[in-house]
Amino acid sequence: MQHLISTGVIIEHEDRVLLVCHVKPGAYDFWVAPGGGVKGAETLETAATREAREEAGVEVAIGKLLYIEEFFSPECRTVKFWFAARLTGGHLDCTHPEAVAEHITEAAWHPLVSLNQLTVFPEMLTTRYVTDREMGLQAPSVCRCGR
Repeated sequence: MQHLISTGVIIEHEDRVLLVCHVKPGAYDFWVAPGGGVKGAETLETAATREAREEAGVEVAIGKLLYIEEFFSPECRTVKFWFAARLTGGHLDCTHPEAVAEHITEAAWHPLVSLNQLTVFPEMLTTRYVTDREMGLQAPSVCRCGR
């Protein structure tokens, strides 16, 4: 079984969260917070910053660790570290070669209250993030799921 370390960023700005849309006609169409695999000896924070830039064109300051997501299939086990992040610059742009290769077609700010109207990953953004946020996002939560 292969193992993958991954990071993601939950970037809020003016009560909206940044999501990118992955579309591969006939295969998938969903929104997700920016994130992806850690490369080489990158730190988790460096990888999260890079992913925000590559997938959405924004610069961020990484905040605290919010969630540790574990998911697995017979072929791969992934552990993804989700960080809070603050927007510091850039502009929405999903034309970076890495974004194009991942079939990212759009980057957009979505109101927190309307996320459940979209197909959004990770699921915790639509099921518990708002509640966790209102309670102060204490220690990181571990989320486990199979694929």
